Amino acid sequence: MNAYRQGWTLRRRVLALLGVVLVLLLGLAAAEAVVAAKNRQNIDAVLVKTGPLRVQGQELLSALLDQETAVRGYAVNGDRKDLAPYEAGLRREQDTVTAMEQLAADYPGVLRELRVVEQRAARWRADVAEPVISTTERSGPSAGQALITDQTRQQFDGIRSAVNQLQAEILIVGQHTAEKVTRTGNVLVVLLIIAALVVAVAGAVMVLSLDRILIRPLAGLVGQVREVAAGDYEHHISGAGPPEFRRLADDIDGMRQKIARELAEVREARERIEWVNSQLQKQAEELTRSNRDLEQFAYVASHDLQEPLRKVASFCQLLQRRYAGQLDERADQYIAFAVDGAQRMQRLINDLLAFSRIGRLTTGFTEVDLNKVMGDVAGQTEAARQYSDAELTWGELPVIRGEEPLLTNLLANLVSNSIKFRRPDVPPRVHVSARLVGDEWEISCQDNGIGIEPEFADKIFVIFQRLHAKDAYPGTGIGLAIVKKIVEYHGGRVWVDTGTEEGTAIRFTLPALPEDVEAAKAADGAGPADGTAVGAESTGDEDRDGADAGDAPVGRQPGGSEGEDTPDGTAGHGTTGGMRETVG
Repeated sequence: MNAYRQGWTLRRRVLALLGVVLVLLLGLAAAEAVVAAKNRQNIDAVLVKTGPLRVQGQELLSALLDQETAVRGYAVNGDRKDLAPYEAGLRREQDTVTAMEQLAADYPGVLRELRVVEQRAARWRADVAEPVISTTERSGPSAGQALITDQTRQQFDGIRSAVNQLQAEILIVGQHTAEKVTRTGNVLVVLLIIAALVVAVAGAVMVLSLDRILIRPLAGLVGQVREVAAGDYEHHISGAGPPEFRRLADDIDGMRQKIARELAEVREARERIEWVNSQLQKQAEELTRSNRDLEQFAYVASHDLQEPLRKVASFCQLLQRRYAGQLDERADQYIAFAVDGAQRMQRLINDLLAFSRIGRLTTGFTEVDLNKVMGDVAGQTEAARQYSDAELTWGELPVIRGEEPLLTNLLANLVSNSIKFRRPDVPPRVHVSARLVGDEWEISCQDNGIGIEPEFADKIFVIFQRLHAKDAYPGTGIGLAIVKKIVEYHGGRVWVDTGTEEGTAIRFTLPALPEDVEAAKAADGAGPADGTAVGAESTGDEDRDGADAGDAPVGRQPGGSEGEDTPDGTAGHGTTGGMRETVG
């Protein structure tokens, strides 16, 4: 940091330059103010004092002439009325002298000449005017005229000469004042020119200084930064000029170094990612080959293995029918084992094929009405329901987007499981309901069967996992695995509700249509009067006890259909949308 303290900072330099310019301009402004004040005083003197003084001087001469004329007229006529101009002129003289004394207070020469005029006027009145007036009153006009001589005329001419001298002095004072006005005006112009020069010089110095201490270093720094931005991350950035620019250059260079280090790390990470991608690509190719082999295996299982199994099962059944009772009891038992094993192998192969085809052989998502699906499920499970005296009900179900064959298989597996895992001597009751939770439909399949222990709630969805012996509850153990795969294929999740007091409640979610979500939000905003949540169905005692008032029970019909559960407990096969369905 000590290196940055060498030399003045940019702020300090700019402030110093602006301070000098400001001091000069303030000094010039003060001088201009003083000169302007003097100039105004001189102009006021010319306009308010010297000019009126000259007018007052003329007025004074006019008053004296009126006095002299009045005295001469009274000496000729002897009429007392002729003395009125004399008295008026005397008053005018006094008023004019008083006004001139006030105006000439700052001009001693003018006052001195004014005193001379007053003295001569007073002497003339004492020596000429008053004697002529008193003589004319006493002895008549002839006596008064005799007193007016050339000497008295010369004496009045002296007054006129004194007034002219006063006017000359006033003119000199006016000329001097006018010269002062000119000088102060010239000084004011010079000061203004100097101020303009100071501003111009300061501007030029500012421009040159900014170019040297700001623009050039900044341009150099910008050029170096652009080199780094162009890709030369190893280019060292150095600063010049004020300490701020050097500090900024060091900070930018620090960022450059950090970016260079991170870029190196990114390059290394990219190389590692490319290597990992290559490995993943190899694994993907291996998975592709493996999937191809699995598809080949599925083809073989669905075609090549089916024929030998059908032949083995057929001949074992023929052997059982033809030679039943002709061999000993153990031989009949061995034949029954062979027939059962072949049939179970066929069911396992069909179930594996159905499981592997979920999500691969797709017909595309469409809007599916689950109420219609439940009608199909009721038809598929009718024989099993009649055999076990089961009752299937469902509430109002939504319309969702999905594949109808898969959804039919899903609900058929759940309903069949509920019927199969029933309690002895208790008629099965299965209820399917739905409620809107957020932006998903939560669909429940509730029964009154044997139930599931909480510790086995996750195990039942694993393929081939069985909780009971095949003699107690027949099946392959793949039905709920198919359920889970279909639900996850549709973007939902499935679980067992372990909080039910009776039977089993398997719940799963499916994405709701946007219009259903918006309608539910609008209904929530309106606030139902009975406080029931929009789209919700009761999943409590009503589900366990069967259908509520709004459920639609499915009637039992006599007879059965091929492929359903049979009284001997063997599981049959049904066809849904071209896929083999197994109730497991």
